[in-house]
Amino acid sequence: MKPHSQRIAEEAEGRGDFPHAAVTESIIAAAIKVQKASGPGLLESAYQACLIHELKKGGHAVPSQVPLDIQYDDLRIEGAYRMDLLVDGVVVVELKTVDHLLDLHHAQVFSYLRFSGKEVGLLLNFWSWPLKDGGIKRIVRTRT
Repeated sequence: MKPHSQRIAEEAEGRGDFPHAAVTESIIAAAIKVQKASGPGLLESAYQACLIHELKKGGHAVPSQVPLDIQYDDLRIEGAYRMDLLVDGVVVVELKTVDHLLDLHHAQVFSYLRFSGKEVGLLLNFWSWPLKDGGIKRIVRTRT
């Protein structure tokens, strides 16, 4: 069963009533443009470089491989993870080039959201052709 936050994201899909809708739509448009121009079969790192380039052309701030600390009790683990992209400081973007997305990939993005305190993540699977047919997942973390 999908976590509550993932169900909300899917319900909001296409309606623009989720946090940072304009930024996520811009990221999705850029990702589709990159995939159309590059085609399938590139490495994740190549898609990432192209997507960063496209987003920067669009005026977005796009740090990559952003270190993410995690906190457990009184233990802080610095740089425990690296987020692929953090667009405009508000949307976590995780890129994949896999046959199909797994629950593990969704859980990874959700964990990034939880530990970073961000609300919205995009999981982009460039192996899915075209990208818009199952390769784009919005994940929204809610505070319940």
